[in-house]
Amino acid sequence: MTVALTYLLLSAEDHEWWWRSFLCGGSTGLFIYAYSFHYYYTQSHMSGLLQTSFFFGYMACISYGIFLMLGTVGFRASLLFVRHIYGSIKCE
Repeated sequence: MTVALTYLLLSAEDHEWWWRSFLCGGSTGLFIYAYSFHYYYTQSHMSGLLQTSFFFGYMACISYGIFLMLGTVGFRASLLFVRHIYGSIKCE
C-alpha cells in the first residue's frame, strides 16, 4: 500500500514522498492503539487507576514500536521502488 501511495504522490509531482511513506506504513500502530480503547471498554474486565494506566501505558509503548517498525519498512520499500523507477530512466 505504501508503494502504491508513493507512486501516486510521484505522479502528482509531490517530491516529499518520504514522510508520507513513513506515516502510511506506521498508521497501523495508530490503529492498534485506537483499537486498544475499544478492547478495554468492551472486552476486558479491568477496573481501577493502576490497571488502566498500565494497560494504556504498555499499549502506547507497543503501538509506538509497531509505528516505528512498520513506518521504517514502508519507507524502505518506497525508497527501493523510487530508486528502481528512477534508475530505469534512460537519459542520453
